[in-house]
Amino acid sequence: MTITSDWGEWWIREELEGAEVEGVSLWFLGVTGWAIRTPETTVYIDPYFSTERDREYIARMPPVPMEPGWAEECDAVFCTHDHRDHFWPPSFGPLLDHGGAVHAPAECYDIHDVSDVPEESQVAVEPGDSVAVGELTVHVRGGNDPDAAGSVTYVIETPTGTVFHGGDNRPCEAFDAVGDEFDVDLGMVSYGTTARRLGDDGEVVRRKLYNDAQDVIDAANAVGIDRLVPTHWRRWRSIQADPGALKAAATTFEYPHAIEEVEVGDRLRLDRPGVVTPTHLDDG
Repeated sequence: MTITSDWGEWWIREELEGAEVEGVSLWFLGVTGWAIRTPETTVYIDPYFSTERDREYIARMPPVPMEPGWAEECDAVFCTHDHRDHFWPPSFGPLLDHGGAVHAPAECYDIHDVSDVPEESQVAVEPGDSVAVGELTVHVRGGNDPDAAGSVTYVIETPTGTVFHGGDNRPCEAFDAVGDEFDVDLGMVSYGTTARRLGDDGEVVRRKLYNDAQDVIDAANAVGIDRLVPTHWRRWRSIQADPGALKAAATTFEYPHAIEEVEVGDRLRLDRPGVVTPTHLDDG
């Protein structure tokens, strides 16, 4: 399968891999994908660069910022669950050419064709595991995604702070456990809407796909997320949501302390709350 970037090589060369990093920086790749860099380490979480469609009414909305084969730095890939916009071998496979491995629930390897991925680069993870990657420690914790065969969350401890990646998981006891165990500075939670979709029999059905506004705020309070970044809300052409509604839903709750909206290519710095650097407007 061919992946074609909408932007050419300039973004990965000048922005993602060309930027100077002090502390920890994160770049949004679209859907729930992130690249996280320290001065010495680069990891990807849920990278998805495909525009392939398995249903006519499902189309990728955000641009494809890079082709994975262009990456020159990748120490590890982490995937939250088996859905292909989170675990897709053509998207993460080329990233592993630099010696890293992909870490994901065992169900991901059972469901997808990973024959092109070396066995030694396939690492099955489960809640309770921890993986050291350079200056980062990635803790695997539980989740609740009723649409996934296997799903986890990740807590990334860094020299600058702690990041929570919720994948497409919904509030559950595992979120409370994360909040008890960690002091989370920045957290990503999938946000969406109930949608009308075609079922397998061709009938139109209503289906809740992701967290609604109240679910997102409940997740933020369970985990204790200071800076909340909603993701996935503009992934699909026909299934979108308004991040502005989260501010209203959060009015009477302790968390989050800030809600930061990002577009594909934007950069966040873990030590600079409230600062979202648009792509190609890096102020150093």
